[in-house]
Amino acid sequence: MKLSEAKAQFIQTWGSLATQWGINKTMAQIHALLLITPNPLSQDDLMEELSISRGNANMNIRELIDWGLVDRVIIPGERKEFFLAEKDIWKVSRQIIKERKKRELEPLNKVLEQLQEVEGDKRNAEVKAFTETIGNIRKFVSQTDKSLDTLIKADENWFWGSLIKMIK
Repeated sequence: MKLSEAKAQFIQTWGSLATQWGINKTMAQIHALLLITPNPLSQDDLMEELSISRGNANMNIRELIDWGLVDRVIIPGERKEFFLAEKDIWKVSRQIIKERKKRELEPLNKVLEQLQEVEGDKRNAEVKAFTETIGNIRKFVSQTDKSLDTLIKADENWFWGSLIKMIK
């Protein structure tokens, strides 16, 4: 397979996988292109390579910067902004986990906390079933939150060592 074909396949696959995780396809494709490109790219470069509009590129680049996955790079003598993605996939994974936790898990936990305080007779079957289910989901979310915190704080060697121990 030629490099150009391999790059195109990686970009398409990364974009498709991202949609399954609830992430914008174009955002993931921009990220994929920046991941596999050794030098910073301008917005115009991204637009041309991915055949996307200026507005789409601009919006998704800003989102990638907000997620902490892409940085603006200043190149002396150039008027354009350039962008570069973090290449260390371990750091990328931890940053994605941190952002998804902040955007999804923390708001869910807040809602579950409020729902736990439902009014009603605790002996009523519906109230009891509701509060038990919410309580169990809260326990699961809390445990997941703690596990993700551990993973975010961990280094790569700890993670792989722990995973191998769990498998054995």
